[in-house]
Amino acid sequence: MYTDKVMDHFTNPRNVGEIKQADGVGEVGNAKCGDIMRIYLQVENNIITDVKFKTFGCGAAIATSSMVTEMVKGKTIEEALEISNQAVAEALDGLPPAKMHCSNLAADALHEAIRDYHEKHK
Repeated sequence: MYTDKVMDHFTNPRNVGEIKQADGVGEVGNAKCGDIMRIYLQVENNIITDVKFKTFGCGAAIATSSMVTEMVKGKTIEEALEISNQAVAEALDGLPPAKMHCSNLAADALHEAIRDYHEKHK
């Protein structure tokens, strides 16, 4: 059902935790499936230097959270904004159709964290 990459990111998630003095925090949830994701960003000179996540949810939700943190580390804010829901799923070599909504949450949480960053650093 799950690809090897999904299983790897689920069983060995990267960047788990929180950043106490985060420059941006985004949280999203899906009441239908019960998944809740929070992404924390540390930004220096417009570059995402650190990113962490906390996720309550299924294996796909954890895997997509882990993958999105790997995808944005070292990127500019503008580059990170270009990461789409589909890009997260593709980076994991796909998700089962019933779990595609989980990849949407990872990208949405990232975009919320960037929005929060912009609000704090106008």
